[in-house]
Order: sequence, then structure tokens, then C-alpha cells
Amino acid sequence: MSAVPRKVLDGCTVVTMDPARTEHAVGHLVVEGTRIVAVAAGRYVDDGSEADVVDATGCLATPGLVNTHHHLYQWATRGLAVDATLFGWLTELYPVWGGIDEDVVGAAAAAGLGWLARTGCTTSMDHHYVFPAQGGDVLGAEVEAARRIGLRFLATRGSMDLGQSQGGLPPDHVVEDLDTILAATAAAVDAHHDASTDSMLRIGVAPCSPFSVTADLLRESAALARDRGVRLHTHLAETVDEGRYCAERFGLSPLAYLESLGWLGDDVWLAHGIHFDDPAIGTLAATGTGVAHCPSSNARLGAGIARTRDLRDAGVPVGLGVDGAASNEASSLVEEARHALLFARARGGPEALGVRDALELATIGGARVLGWDDQIGSLEVGKQADIALWRLDGLGHAGVVDPVAALVLGSQPPLELLLVGGRPVVSRDRLVTADEESLAAQAVSAGERLLARHRDSAGYISATR
Repeated sequence: MSAVPRKVLDGCTVVTMDPARTEHAVGHLVVEGTRIVAVAAGRYVDDGSEADVVDATGCLATPGLVNTHHHLYQWATRGLAVDATLFGWLTELYPVWGGIDEDVVGAAAAAGLGWLARTGCTTSMDHHYVFPAQGGDVLGAEVEAARRIGLRFLATRGSMDLGQSQGGLPPDHVVEDLDTILAATAAAVDAHHDASTDSMLRIGVAPCSPFSVTADLLRESAALARDRGVRLHTHLAETVDEGRYCAERFGLSPLAYLESLGWLGDDVWLAHGIHFDDPAIGTLAATGTGVAHCPSSNARLGAGIARTRDLRDAGVPVGLGVDGAASNEASSLVEEARHALLFARARGGPEALGVRDALELATIGGARVLGWDDQIGSLEVGKQADIALWRLDGLGHAGVVDPVAALVLGSQPPLELLLVGGRPVVSRDRLVTADEESLAAQAVSAGERLLARHRDSAGYISATR
């Protein structure tokens, strides 16, 4: 009998996303401990070893989905400023976010990560950049929420040091000074970053955006990240307004501005990247800089449609992100794959993105963007057992000839099982690591406290504006 627990997923369609893009119409996977030890065609043949065999007939097994851009704290402010542009949305919500603390962030992050798991996500990053002086350890609250839910997590210590009085967008009371930011960022990396092959938690460095941080912060953050051997992230080229801002203030395009500060490279990924011209795409490809494509949020805010096909054709690493829950109330990673496909085709025609291309963005593409593709993003022997098992034999999907099309083009299927490092996180479409009703109640309470705080300090914010 093996000393390491063994689990078998038997009789499912298997889409591996390995380098050969191998698929098995009927196949099986074997997991021992945290790792995949077999991926093969046909039914599992019992070799006499003790195993937990899951009958996965009627299901599709894919790699766990990878979320490359998010703001979990925003789960506490969903449904506000629903008809605003990005800058109007930020202007309305920054004063509310200035009241967050570790309790609000912990509840919001747990709910957000729990729902991501329900949508097939096994790895999520988070970009947290609001650190009120009296807020406590908000980054630590996120880390604890990820541990509680059981997702693999790349938390980035974000920052803002350019308030309104200096020509930035955020209110002065939600920004920090450069020395405070750099010290806190270094401390976060030292306290939490785990670079091991079995890591469940990594830390990145993530100044917010060109219109909320100074050049000094961008330059010093890059130096810090490279000194510590961690990744760099920021928002870029999300709106036309941002392009105008950079042209007027720096005399450069957003990407050229970052390049002038030493930011581009294969350790960097940029959120959104909608408004890149051909030379910019060439620069991204040449430097290996990645892009987190967030189609639902971009549509919700009317920011535009990223040039996904052109980015991929040029060789730019591209993954998917749900973005903050206040600009994408669905927060469904499998839905992002569908929207990525539909928006790419709306822009470039029916051949602009295939169903397997969309699934690639959500899996191995996202893993590559996060620099984690040696361990996650595909179903291969030796990789982490991060596996999503989707049930496709119900009324909503039965009879769809291509199971990948059923997943990407259809409504979200029931999630039969979600494994993260071999550990069940979702079973039969229910979270098993935490109580869903409690998560929801705690998130509602956190949001109510946050809005009450804002009403008390600055007047009522209308949820219907």
C-alpha cells in the first residue's frame, strides 16, 4: 500500500494543455499527494495499489484556471458606480475604499476567493494597493483568507504615492510616502514569499498605475523586486484617458514611460493592455512582458477590447483576469474565457480566437504570465495536482459534441471537483473548505460596515448612481 494518498479521476475527457496540447476523449488521471503521477487515455486499470477512484464519466478534466489580475477587497463594494467610466468609477469609490481595514479585507477576500474556486480557479493573484494608516494588516488578512479557502495565491503588495494634491487621481488620505511603501513591501516579501516548488503563496511588487504613483516609486519598486527575485505588476494602457495623461505629463506613451523606468521584462506583467499600438506590442514581445486580459471588467467600464489575437500572434504572454469585484460583479474565471473569445471575435472575426485558445489563456497562459508555468497550468506528470473536473452530462451541456466548446461557449457547468495540490476545495459544486453561507454573510456585514463608515465621514454614496 502506498504511503502517499492516491486519487484517480477515471473515465473523463482530459484536456491537458501540455506542450503538444494532448487530449483524451476518455481518459484518466492519477494523483499522489500534491502531484500528478499519470495522465493517460482509456479507463484506469487497478494495479492493486489502494486508491480513491472517482467515477468521472460525463465530465471534462482541465487544468485548474489561473486568475492573473484581481482586487479582492473590492468584493465589499460591488454594485456601486455601475454606469461610470474608469476615472469616474475610481473617483467615486476611492473615498469609500479609504475606510477599509483588515477585517473588511479578510471577509471580502475569503468570499471572493471562495467564489473564484466555484468558477474553476485554483490559482489567483491579487493586487492590493490601498493601505489606510489605521487599517491594520490588510495584506496579511488576504494571505490568511487564501490559506483558509485553499487556493494557490500570488499576493502583490501594491502602492500609491501620488495623491490629488500632486496631480494624481486618488485622494491624499489613501496614499503613502515612498519610504513607507518600500519598507512595507520588503517586509511583505520577507514575511510571506515562498519560492519553493510546492509553494502555495508567493508575493509580488505592484505599484498601482501611472496616474497614482511617482516615477521614483516605479523605479525603486523595480529595483526592490529584482533584488528579492519576485515579480512586478501594474495597470497599464487601460483607457484612452491614461494615454492622454502620460502624453501630457511625461511626453511618452504609457508603455514607453514604463520602459524608460526599467520596468519591462519577463518578470513583469501588465493588467488590461487594451490600447497598445503595433510598436508597443512588438516591445512587449521582445521583452517577454506579459498581459492580464480582463474582458468583462473592460466591457463593464467601457474601456475597450484588448488586441488579444495580435498580442498572441506576436508571442506576448497573455492570461485572463476577472479584475476587481467592483468592476466585474460576476467574478467568474470560466466566464472570462468565454468573454475573451466573444470579444476577440467581435473585434477580429470568427477565427480571431478559438475555444481551445480561450481555455489556454485561462490555464497555461495565465500560469506563464505569473511565472508559475513550471508547476501549474497543465495536466502533466510531475506537475501540481491543480485540476478542475466539470460535469457536462446535464441538461445545459448534454449533446454538445465538443466538450471544450461546451465549457467555453456554454453556461458555466457544475464543478464536480476542484483539486488544489491534490486537496479537494470544491466537491459537487459546493465549497468544502469553508461554509458558503457564512462567507456570504460575513462579506455583506463587511460591506455594510464600510459604507456606514463612509456615510459617517463623507456623506452618503448612492448605490444607484
